[in-house]
Amino acid sequence: KPATPPASAASAAATTGKSADSLAFDAFNAATDTPMLKQGSKGAAVARAQILLDRAWFSTGETDGHFGRNMHRIVSAFQQARRLKVSGQIDAETWKALRTDSAAPLTRYTITAQDAAGPFTRIPRRMSDKARLKALNYQSLEEALGEKFHANPRFLAALNPGKAFKAGTEIVVTNVLDTPAPAKAGSIRIDKSAYTLFLTGEDGSSIVAAFPVTIGGTSDPLPVGTMDIRNEVKNPDYMYNPKLLKKANQNDEKARIAPGPNSPVGNLWLGLSKPHWGIHGTPEPGKIGHTESNGCVRMTNWDVARVAQLAEPGFKVVVRA
Repeated sequence: KPATPPASAASAAATTGKSADSLAFDAFNAATDTPMLKQGSKGAAVARAQILLDRAWFSTGETDGHFGRNMHRIVSAFQQARRLKVSGQIDAETWKALRTDSAAPLTRYTITAQDAAGPFTRIPRRMSDKARLKALNYQSLEEALGEKFHANPRFLAALNPGKAFKAGTEIVVTNVLDTPAPAKAGSIRIDKSAYTLFLTGEDGSSIVAAFPVTIGGTSDPLPVGTMDIRNEVKNPDYMYNPKLLKKANQNDEKARIAPGPNSPVGNLWLGLSKPHWGIHGTPEPGKIGHTESNGCVRMTNWDVARVAQLAEPGFKVVVRA
């Protein structure tokens, strides 16, 4: 757990007058080590790298301190964009490129009354039950804060041992809010084999940003070729039609599912020129890049919001095998 203080934290706290929490916070932000990181690595250094990649708009999905497949793919994309040796591993040169951003990877945040007020909604599994809800809100404050700071809720809890998540509590969070958008993008490229969506420059080839995605499997494959973005819808309704979804229960009836971050399409939809297809958010950010979708391109809610900052209707979307 990256927030766990070293064994000597208690004695160091007594000497300096700082709390063990403050020492762990300061140590995390002040770390200058450059360990070789690869798939399977875990710990504070991995979390720092994930945060720095996120700040650069090379998202690994949820920050969780674990170097998984998504991170391997996104590190490769970052290396390609920065003209480094592409290995998918974080070596000394990759650390150097990441640390051109001098911002502290962790910061502090005080939970507001608005954060704590929600509203929060228990989300049922069946579509027919979801259709009865007026909104598909976050289920808990922990889930809402996880999405706000692009982090797995368990990771946030590990950064804040013993703290109750409630209004007025100051917590340690990942420093990912309000990071500036990179250079202007000109198109989108989706590499199916890499489960990655790239924002490419106006030249059509340079990589501006990269994000992990979930795409349709063998039953609903994402077609290779060129499409374009037709529209952007924030907080979209979801029209559930089992006849269009090969994995759905064909005995279900059509239903309108209300908007919200726990909607099947998240809280943003970029409609594509292929009917019924889009790039959209998800209620399950931890599954991005690891499971199949019902045909569309699924991203974390925060990543699709970033794509929408640079992409607009008319943007070309190129899909590669």
